[in-house]
Amino acid sequence: MPEKRGGVRSFFVTIDKAIDGFCIILLVAMILIVVMAVITRKGFGWMFAWSEEITLLCLTWFTFMGIAVGFRERLHLSMELVDIDKLPPKVLLVTDRFIDLVTFFFGLYLVIYGWNFAMMMRGSILSATEMPNLVQYIVMPITGVMTCVYAALQFLGHDLRRYNVIEEEIKRDAK
Repeated sequence: MPEKRGGVRSFFVTIDKAIDGFCIILLVAMILIVVMAVITRKGFGWMFAWSEEITLLCLTWFTFMGIAVGFRERLHLSMELVDIDKLPPKVLLVTDRFIDLVTFFFGLYLVIYGWNFAMMMRGSILSATEMPNLVQYIVMPITGVMTCVYAALQFLGHDLRRYNVIEEEIKRDAK
């Protein structure tokens, strides 16, 4: 039985690594295209017609996928109204599970309404690349699915964070 759990875990870790890698590729592509556009516009007085459109496409995908990764890493903005270290563990558990449920329903919202919006936009065409506008907005339901999966796994008690080092550094610097 432990082999199956390890296989499932390695499957999800592989998908997470692919998502992280894709986000890094989007960020690097966006930076390179913007640098190229600035150099060609300022240096030569022209620019590629597709550069602004592809930059916006990369930005949209990077931002939406970053939302899901932020939920996975539990990095989104939160406020502490009380000192959570003084709350009983059961209260913290209920609070965390409530947050996971709200996150799941937000992901479900993105799946349903993101899909509807993407389908509505499939009839229009991006002017420079002539790609369907669907390409820009299909990331919304993808993000919703990612968010639902992360929230469901977190609700079941799995710690999905892959970058705990950042949190540890913040705690160390605060002391």
